[in-house]
Amino acid sequence: MDFNQWMNTELVDIVEALQKSFKKYHINLEEGLNVTGRNGVYELLDEILALLFPGAFSRELIREEDLNYYINDLLRNIVRKISRQIQTVIQYHCPKELVDCCDCDCTMRAEELTVAIIQSLPEIREMLLEDADAAVQGDPACHSMEEAILCYPGIEAISTYRIAHRYYELEIPLIPRIMTERAHSRTGIDIHPGAHIGHRFFIDHGTGIVIGETCRIGNNVKIYQGVTLGALSPFDKSGRPRKGEKRHPDIEDDVIIYANSTILGGKTVIGKGAIIGGNTWITESIPPYAIVSSMTVKPNNIKIKSPNPYPDL
Repeated sequence: MDFNQWMNTELVDIVEALQKSFKKYHINLEEGLNVTGRNGVYELLDEILALLFPGAFSRELIREEDLNYYINDLLRNIVRKISRQIQTVIQYHCPKELVDCCDCDCTMRAEELTVAIIQSLPEIREMLLEDADAAVQGDPACHSMEEAILCYPGIEAISTYRIAHRYYELEIPLIPRIMTERAHSRTGIDIHPGAHIGHRFFIDHGTGIVIGETCRIGNNVKIYQGVTLGALSPFDKSGRPRKGEKRHPDIEDDVIIYANSTILGGKTVIGKGAIIGGNTWITESIPPYAIVSSMTVKPNNIKIKSPNPYPDL
């Protein structure tokens, strides 16, 4: 059989087999499986980032006299895309969750959620400027906010997270995970959109960082590459995934976590102002202002520093 004959005969069987696989797993393209596709979400995310940081994430030079027109035009385009994407993902997701969607208007719901996202953009931008300033203040090698925004992978990961977190808060399915996993693949920083992260969050270097869904991080927290804020076990005694419960640690204000440290467990709390040394393995709470420096944390390996950086004054 030559190639053309194979094309005319064998491909028919392959097409049929692929279509059967859709039916086997109850996947129907008409339900909105593609959600405009991952690339559509990526395109929208890039436009939101370009709106928040014109010139840094955009592909063109923005002059100050053109800024109002640029923001207005881009924002209108973003509004339309957000609404369409949310509508398709709601229409796809509701039947999967056995939710009765006949009681609501998907278009109206998508528009309400779009308004909520758009209204939060000024606040998100303010938080991101604080994050960029934290990078300047926290890293002697960073000389300006422009350098932090343009060069630091941590800023891209945090920016994506803060946008995706707003989607997550509004219980919009799929899209926030698509956004944060794009940042994960680009920066090596894996932040689940469900995590709660406070103001002035600084990630230095960043590669290999993992922050779990139920993690809570306070203000003025600084973490280095390779840090994991994870769960002790993702499964219960029956071997089923442990969903809907607190699985990841809490990090209070003013904490520094150095490279390759692992902090696990939903009941683990790192107290305010603590310093966690590199390569530590922590599964129990650490008191405020502690200094931890051991592969395995034991009481005699914890020192308590003064909350006053200038105790003699």
